[in-house]
Amino acid sequence: MDTPADIEKAVAALRAGGLVILPTETVYGLAADAGDPRAVAAVYAAKGRPSFNPLIAHVADLATARRISAFDARAEQLTARFWPGPLTLVLPIAGEGAVCDLARAGLDTVAVRAPAHPIAHALLEAFGGPLVAPSANRSGRPSPTTFADAMDETGEAAAAALDGGPCAIGLESTVVALLDEPRLLRPGAVTRAEIEAVIGPLSEAEADAKRSPGRMTRHYAPSLPLRLNAEERLPGEVWLGFGRQGGTGFNLSPDGDLTEAAANLFAYLRAADRADGASGIAVAPIPDAGLGEAINDRLRRAAGFVG
Repeated sequence: MDTPADIEKAVAALRAGGLVILPTETVYGLAADAGDPRAVAAVYAAKGRPSFNPLIAHVADLATARRISAFDARAEQLTARFWPGPLTLVLPIAGEGAVCDLARAGLDTVAVRAPAHPIAHALLEAFGGPLVAPSANRSGRPSPTTFADAMDETGEAAAAALDGGPCAIGLESTVVALLDEPRLLRPGAVTRAEIEAVIGPLSEAEADAKRSPGRMTRHYAPSLPLRLNAEERLPGEVWLGFGRQGGTGFNLSPDGDLTEAAANLFAYLRAADRADGASGIAVAPIPDAGLGEAINDRLRRAAGFVG
């Protein structure tokens, strides 16, 4: 685990316009000063990420979030229930200087989240402002959930790196837009049912989908093609199972635990992608309820099936 000296080194790198590998409870991020257009451009370049895809501004606390975004009663209710944690809110921008136009993809909104990981919180608190920190993978690739995978993907672009061990959740944050009627833009560990229990029904994402990260058709994708809802492995395929579905290969959760499956998803996709001589990956059916909605969202995007 990293020390205060490592945090100080990372803060110095950020203030100099550099990038930092950052652990969160969801996935590892590639962090930069949200208000520095050159640093944000370096994130896009390191990831090969289209500049029209907005970035999340990570904050240490509610006070910072309220300075950069226009909170309403719904935002107050959701942050009281789920922050710090894996929930991102898309809100009207309040002060443009702290989150530059490039980070927001030119939009009049900002996506904001307070992560729960102690190292992420310590860095944000020491830095004293918002950081963009998209997943530390090359764009379109599976998100890294271990320090080694993060370093393998974008470590060469980072001026500093913080090792927080394996990510506890393993899926990117849930994204909810609170602009008119609330919309679920990206499912995640905070489920639709949990959000609706706080603020009422959520509409579908189409009207505000461009305001969320991770909404490209082919995203989170390994090099090998994915075959979803497979009942068995075909010759040349690597098996990615769930529950009691048999087969030699990988099993997201032999016990059928969706939380375990989410935590293992990207690491196992990466491992399957590295299998010698494989021509594809066969993925067993995953229940679509609760956290399964988020897992299936990532799998459909990895397979290129969602627009």
